[in-house]
Amino acid sequence: MISWHCFPAEIRLTVLEVLLQDGCNLPDFATVSQEWQTIIERHNFSRIKLTSSRVADFGPMVHRNRSLVRYIWFCLELQEYNCTECEPHDPDLIGLSNADNVLITTAFQNLFSTLSVWEPNSSLLLDISVYSPSDSEHWFKYLTFEPDVASDMCGRNQHTKQSILVKASDHHHGWIAGSQNSVPPFAAIEKVFDEIMGEGPFNNEKQEFQWWQQLPLVPAVTGVLLRQQNRRRWKPAALAHMFARMPGLQEIHYEPWREWFDNQQRWTDQSLQLLFESLTSDRLRRLVIFENFDQTYPASYINMSCDPVRTPSFYVSRAVASASLTLEHLSASFIVDASHFFGARELSWKWPNLTWLALTSRLLVPQECPTELDDMLRGAAAAAMKMPNLETMEIWNGEKGLAMLFKYQRPERERPAVITWRGTWELALRPPVIQAWDSVALKHRGQGHVIVKELLDTGACVKSHGDAIRHLKLSRPVIRPVSLRQIQMEHIIGEGVQS
Repeated sequence: MISWHCFPAEIRLTVLEVLLQDGCNLPDFATVSQEWQTIIERHNFSRIKLTSSRVADFGPMVHRNRSLVRYIWFCLELQEYNCTECEPHDPDLIGLSNADNVLITTAFQNLFSTLSVWEPNSSLLLDISVYSPSDSEHWFKYLTFEPDVASDMCGRNQHTKQSILVKASDHHHGWIAGSQNSVPPFAAIEKVFDEIMGEGPFNNEKQEFQWWQQLPLVPAVTGVLLRQQNRRRWKPAALAHMFARMPGLQEIHYEPWREWFDNQQRWTDQSLQLLFESLTSDRLRRLVIFENFDQTYPASYINMSCDPVRTPSFYVSRAVASASLTLEHLSASFIVDASHFFGARELSWKWPNLTWLALTSRLLVPQECPTELDDMLRGAAAAAMKMPNLETMEIWNGEKGLAMLFKYQRPERERPAVITWRGTWELALRPPVIQAWDSVALKHRGQGHVIVKELLDTGACVKSHGDAIRHLKLSRPVIRPVSLRQIQMEHIIGEGVQS
């Protein structure tokens, strides 16, 4: 019999790659050889799912291989609840329980204590999820709670798999044959959007601040994910304290949901302004913010002051614009408006590192005032003049029934810049706008421009802002690929409500 070690290294590694992709019980194969053990350990420890019950033992578990860890999915599972609590009207049932809040603070204390002794490595992404297993058992059966994956892993098979998740009927919660035929009541919506540490375990904001301050620094963490599958709301002030404990933070992916009460949105915007003003570290390089929404939910808040379309705050937009001055990548969707972002620009501002900028604007809708749109696009060009390394700027909008993208691509030396509009209606670029962007192309050592027009014949197929993103083909992800797939599937499954 030929010895295993007699096979060429390329064949041995090819066999191992097949096993890695096949979902086999890998520890059994680690004993084949030292070569395989090294590769399998690197694979097994690169991505870790960490629950609150295991976090206390996490340090000893990975001590020998902690340098291999690149991604931690920190899953904080809240208490389960039954139908008497899924749409609570009793004030005592509103908000996270004290037990849930204690679970969260204890888990963070243990995690930060463990990570504080880790040496900074090339990268460590911390993906934080807070949810209850019961969230998907009542009104929101389409909810899934998954780890983050790369875009090339979010393929057709997963899309098909999720499309058949919901089949049962549950008339009490508005589900018939796997389709939702009524909007969840506002109390049910509020249940899954409870505020984290809003009702305890601290008596006041000062106590909470002191608790965050006593957490050890975790310089090994280089990136944080707060994905839209987490309906539970982090207070912006809590996030500012959390990020301050991460001195090595280089990227933030933040996907909050809009508020449903207009007054609460105004309070949250004030806190968001302070959060973005706190992001002053020169280490931070990439900031991707996506404020999610569901266009059906406001119907549950009739006579409760819930605008169907959220109006971005000028002051939040200005804070994000100021925070972007040292960044390499910035994407801010729906939480800001491009007109506010560029309108807040001070003459002294420069973006020396920025290579990609993506913003949304409510001005990108059919039959909008052309003067305001021209002013916004010219303001974007004026800002681009202060971005010497800019490669791509994208301004877009998307919701049910509409999608539009304006994109500027930096020219190769002495070649024309490329200006693209792609959308569900024709976007007229008037001469003052074109002249402004010609000046940008010249500043970027180009010669003139080429305009690419693409009219999308998909208005009827844009069922959500998720569909709009897919049709617009943005140059980089403005939301995590898993989150985008979840948004699209939620709207497909919930079509009964929208029809």
